[in-house]
Formats: sequence, structure tokens, C-alpha cells
Amino acid sequence: MTIRALVFDVFGTLVDWRSGVAREAARLLAPYAPALDAGAFADADSFADAWRSRYNPAMETVRSGARSFVDLDILQTESLPDVLAQFGIVGVPEDVRRELVLAWHRLDAWPEVPDAMRRLRERHLLAPNSNGHVRLMADLARRNGFIFDAILGAGYSRDYKPKPALYRDAVAAFGFAPAETLMVAAHSNDLAVAASHGLSTAHIARPHEHGPAGGETAPTVPVTHAARDLADLADQLGC
Repeated sequence: MTIRALVFDVFGTLVDWRSGVAREAARLLAPYAPALDAGAFADADSFADAWRSRYNPAMETVRSGARSFVDLDILQTESLPDVLAQFGIVGVPEDVRRELVLAWHRLDAWPEVPDAMRRLRERHLLAPNSNGHVRLMADLARRNGFIFDAILGAGYSRDYKPKPALYRDAVAAFGFAPAETLMVAAHSNDLAVAASHGLSTAHIARPHEHGPAGGETAPTVPVTHAARDLADLADQLGC
């Protein structure tokens, strides 16, 4: 069946969250951090990892029904104090904390992504299907030159992956058959759930997503396409 729309995981698949958050942590927290290295916060990479580790537990409070939907900025704001405490960082003003949360809005794409997105858009409708909300996706798109035909995902479905609504809504939004909608992600668990709802799936290898801890170099579940990067997927789709 012909693929007519692509919906994307964003954090780790399209953008390098770890480097971006670490960069902003180094810039914003150096005056308050106990460990300094040439004027930069020495544990910035570890800080990014620790903050990311709170991502899923925070979303689970919404997925479980324990609370109503709130967007990722609110969840990141709520988890930030624990991360600061973990690193012994005190005295960070509220305006700096707000700016640090906005680090997630200033992430850079992996190098091949902007041009590959341009190629893919020539033949397909494109949208994020991310846990990020509309403003977050809009900011990342503007920063990296992405042009989306819609913004789907958590803000649209008012829930977080891997809840079924996000995959079903992604199909319904464009009105194509599930198999005509390709879920693109660097995470096999995301693709497994998408496939269970009938979507076609494409795995993007991101071996450096987690820095020294690595990332997925190949899918661990059956997929429709397995690609070295997004440019390779564009080649496979004839774009």
C-alpha cells in the first residue's frame, strides 16, 4: 500500500534532545552549580540524562488517569526541582528555571533531518506525533526549518504515548488508511504500539541518542522500513 502521510516521534528521532538540554544547562546553571569546568556546568550531560529519566514517570501520572492532561512544559517544570537537588544546585531564580524549561524548545535537529524532511514533504503529508505539545512542536519546527501539515500528538489527543488515542488520532486526522500512515521513530516500543493499531512503521537508527549510553542501532521489533537515518528513509520511499 502506498504511504501517504508520515507522522514522527520528535525527541531523539528528529532532534538531539541530550546535546540541546546539556548546552542550555551549561549556559544557564554555571553561576549556581558547584562543579565548574572552564566556566561551564561540568555535569551538563548527566543533568540532561537525569531530567530525561523523569520524563516517563511524569507522563504516567496523566496516562494512568491520576491527573488531567497537562503539557510537557508543566511536567518538566514540576520535575526540575528534584533534578537540581540531585546535583546540589541551589538558589536558581524562577526566571532561570523558566528559561531552562524552554531549553526543550531550542533543540537542534540531527544533521540530515532538515533536508530529508524537505524531500519527504514533496510526496507526503507530514506531522509530528510526539509527546510535545503544540507550542513546543511549533518552536522546534521554526528553529530547524521543518514544515508540518498538521501538529498531532499529545496536545492534539490530550494524552501521552503509548496510549492508543495518539496513534488512532494520527490516522484519523489525515483520513488515510492506517497502513497508508507511516509512524517514524527511533524507538522500537513506539513502533510496536503503532503497528498494533495498523500503522506502517519506520525505524530510524540513532546510535548516539543517549551519548555514551548509545541508542537504538536497529529495530527490535518487525517494521516496514529500517533506515540508517532520515535521509536513508527518504531514499527508500523514492523521495
